[in-house]
Amino acid sequence: MKEKAKKYFMNGYSCAESLMKAAIDEGLCPKDLLPCSTTFSSGMSSGCLCGVIGCSQIILGYNYGRENVKGNEVLARQKAAEFVEKFKTIHKFTCCRILSKDVLPENKKAHCSKFVETGAEILEEMIKVKV
Repeated sequence: MKEKAKKYFMNGYSCAESLMKAAIDEGLCPKDLLPCSTTFSSGMSSGCLCGVIGCSQIILGYNYGRENVKGNEVLARQKAAEFVEKFKTIHKFTCCRILSKDVLPENKKAHCSKFVETGAEILEEMIKVKV
């Protein structure tokens, strides 16, 4: 999943869209969710929450959220918090603006690809190893 997400990202999709497309390819969520990920890019166009984290929450919610056979509200919230903590353990921050601080525009794609890869790895581990 990590390589697929990075490939999509390096070929024009946003960070969030790339993660979603890779998750769709892996059968972790339906293709109808792809348009939902578009608005999470560039920190939801505000520079705030990294689009990878925002998109991961959609994917986790789909797999573990309320009224899903596999999930419930408590489990979904636990998974959401677990993802964020794992991401922060690796990258320290969740804010797009801080994660990309001092990165030149021409280097941003390469810089942000590591966040896409991290998100894909964490999601795959969390979802494919179900509770």
